[in-house]
Amino acid sequence: MKNKIDRRLRNRVFAGLAVLAFLALCVALGVGAQTQDAPKFKVDVTWPKPLPNKWKMGGVTGLAVDKDDNVWVYDRPNDLTSIEVEAELNPPIADCCVHPPSMIHIAGHDGPGYKDGEVIGYFDAPQGHGMAVDKQGFVYLGQNTVRKYDPKTGKMLMAVPHIPETPNGQPFTEPALPKRNPGEGSAGPVAGFLTIPDAAGRGGRGGRGGEGGGGGGRGEAAGTAAALAQTAFIAKYPPTTPMIVGGIEEIRTDDAANEIYVADNAFGGRVMVFSLDTFQFKRGWGAYGHKLSEISTNPADHAYKPNGPMAKEFVGHLTFNFSNDGLVYLADRGGNRIHVTDKQGNFKQEIKMAEWTGVGGSTGGVMFSPDKAQKFLYISDLTNNHVWFLNRADGKIVSQIGSMGHNAGEFFGVHMEAVDSKGTLYTGEVFYGERVQRFLPVK
Repeated sequence: MKNKIDRRLRNRVFAGLAVLAFLALCVALGVGAQTQDAPKFKVDVTWPKPLPNKWKMGGVTGLAVDKDDNVWVYDRPNDLTSIEVEAELNPPIADCCVHPPSMIHIAGHDGPGYKDGEVIGYFDAPQGHGMAVDKQGFVYLGQNTVRKYDPKTGKMLMAVPHIPETPNGQPFTEPALPKRNPGEGSAGPVAGFLTIPDAAGRGGRGGRGGEGGGGGGRGEAAGTAAALAQTAFIAKYPPTTPMIVGGIEEIRTDDAANEIYVADNAFGGRVMVFSLDTFQFKRGWGAYGHKLSEISTNPADHAYKPNGPMAKEFVGHLTFNFSNDGLVYLADRGGNRIHVTDKQGNFKQEIKMAEWTGVGGSTGGVMFSPDKAQKFLYISDLTNNHVWFLNRADGKIVSQIGSMGHNAGEFFGVHMEAVDSKGTLYTGEVFYGERVQRFLPVK
């Protein structure tokens, strides 16, 4: 009898020790912090309401919440294929759809004369990549440079200076609205990003074309290398050029400082800061806080392989955002990392994320949790189709939402994100996602 009691006691002790060991491991790995403190969201299947006028949204290349907590969506109408725009024909041969305008304004709440999720405004503009809305409501769109628009009329008001030519020797011109034949679409939202191998097995994955300024990974690095190989052009327009040299990936306005930050995709990506009211150049920097004069134009310094060493310079598709405490978080998507600097470009920290990720890269849009301290980073991931949540203090991943799919709460090319004053998270998708979703915070 005594032996049986001793065995039971030993078993209980061993079980208790095992539980304690497991809890200690959880603490070491941060599991407890993940379950208790990590941001939690639920998808809102009621938002947005169906688009009016038989529109079908294209890939989302810009997303911003304005001062009234309503949402501007910059989409790419030319992603639609012919089978999706058969209602444009005369006579129509299907109930839906037609090309939408490139700028769609959607209510984020009930307001005077409109309901939550309804389209409350729109205008057409040339397709592009990246957008911002300042506190006055003016809209800034990334195209082959940044242009400022009146949100009510769609009139272009001014543009950030760009060099007078393109790398292929053509003169720099203002992009025009696309001319469309009714009912005629494109090859689709992934054309140029993914190509079909030929009989010899060549082909495979492409670079930037299908995402219209948003390829990534090896394709992004290849595009950067090809651009850097144009030595005559770079000699004429080196990284110190105080104007936009390439295209635009990201835009943010710092209204309090009267500044606008722009990610010029030349040289693998560089931060360019201009006056918000005059668009006069003020300063800029590259990876690791390199001064513009220090940015290398050697393609090898921009090269990156999954799980390999970090590149010496930005690889490609640079996006960013700045925190309340004056730090700038620069997401080098092709390089699977985030660089942290101050607003003068002084380097503070490198955060590596999902380093195994190949074509497309992992570190896309950057947002913050709505608390005053902005404890968490929100990073959209085009390739793995997650929104990652990172502890801002140490860069460690605490949780994620989303996986590849078409159901509510899933993603197929999650590309853009925005957060309103209440902490509501909005996402925009390219590729075959071509939609916006809303996620409500859960306490």
